Amino acid sequence: MSTDLIRYDLLAQEALRGVVKRVLVDVARAGMPGEHHFYLSFNTQFPGVRLSPRLREKYPEEMTVILQHQFWDLNITEHGFEVGLSFSNIPEKLYVPYDSITGFFDPSVKFALKFEPVTQPVAEQKPEKSAPAREAPKGARSEPQEEPPTKNKADTAAKEAESGEGAQVVSLDKFRKK
Repeated sequence: MSTDLIRYDLLAQEALRGVVKRVLVDVARAGMPGEHHFYLSFNTQFPGVRLSPRLREKYPEEMTVILQHQFWDLNITEHGFEVGLSFSNIPEKLYVPYDSITGFFDPSVKFALKFEPVTQPVAEQKPEKSAPAREAPKGARSEPQEEPPTKNKADTAAKEAESGEGAQVVSLDKFRKK
């Protein structure tokens, strides 16, 4: 068997990250369509990820956010997205590079993508400064779990998210096929 010098695996991952970007561009432009909502998991240590020290301490490796009803200021850039969410009634602004995304799931249509980690040169592996907290728009509120959910808590969090109680931080393990 010959060596894959083209690196089809990397090209496929890049194309699938493009799907996530395209969906977020559409949501930023026109709002969330119908019953769609997204579970986005990302590596919190990836270069360029911006989140508060409080969230970085709570989620030192991976974090999952849900974009459903209560998010604001979704801003799409060439290399990532910025979004406002509230965690325990504390508004936060997150910046997530597309290459840091480890999973994407839309439970309304049972569509899921799992991404392989993107490797960066060691010199680039320093996270950016955390974004400052800002005032949440009126009515924008969500309550994630106080501790990283276990598999049983993930079931509960997913049901609460489905009921419209706001954004929840859950593990994608529940949704991943093993």
